[in-house]
Amino acid sequence: MTHRQKPVAIVTGGATGIGRATSELLASMGCSVAVVYSRSEGEAADTVASIRARGQDAMAVRADVVQADQVARMVEEVVKRHGGIDYVVNNAGATRQLPFADLEQVTDDIWDELFAVNVKGAFNCSRAAAPYLRLRPGSAIVNVGSIAGETGYGSSLPYAVSKAALHGLTRSLARALAPSIRVNCIAPGAVETRWWNGYENKMRQLAGELALQRISTAEDIAESIWWLLTARSITGQVVKAENGQTL
Repeated sequence: MTHRQKPVAIVTGGATGIGRATSELLASMGCSVAVVYSRSEGEAADTVASIRARGQDAMAVRADVVQADQVARMVEEVVKRHGGIDYVVNNAGATRQLPFADLEQVTDDIWDELFAVNVKGAFNCSRAAAPYLRLRPGSAIVNVGSIAGETGYGSSLPYAVSKAALHGLTRSLARALAPSIRVNCIAPGAVETRWWNGYENKMRQLAGELALQRISTAEDIAESIWWLLTARSITGQVVKAENGQTL
């Protein structure tokens, strides 16, 4: 094995929730982590400070993943600092809590926002990083989908459909970027993050119906993301991390 600097990982939406847990885990596994944020500047700075306090390497980079020019600049900044990219975690996401059966509440703006962030954003980041990922043996992309993309049911109808599209994008990118870059997707069920604030009763009710009778933590999902990043024989797969919800 040739000697080079530590692996470099980009985590979008890396300042909060699953993104923060993933940023911290990847740093603990020896990666230099770029914590990408759009609005969560304070949280991004706090995440980076937490990682650096443990003697690990992280930087915060601002980019709206919907804007291809901002994504390109973000990737260039990471490469300029670290010399390359090994891993991309497309975690940035958006949702809306809407009554699922009320189709009249689903507006064009909601469709456009959720598809722009959840699908186009992942594509933008994958496309911008691909030329650099191809230069690193073992490089990989993990998209953070949702069990809603498999069951068709979630916080809102457009959210579930956008995550199904992200799962499809995963398979298409796996073909487009093979054999040099592996692309997989993690599809979490309910996870204890700020998205669940105000929905504690719903979460507790759901937990009782799960085979494992528990709700995932952000750290649980981060561990699964790390596994997918390093699983050399797996590509084009949507892995469900939902405590037996769809068993």
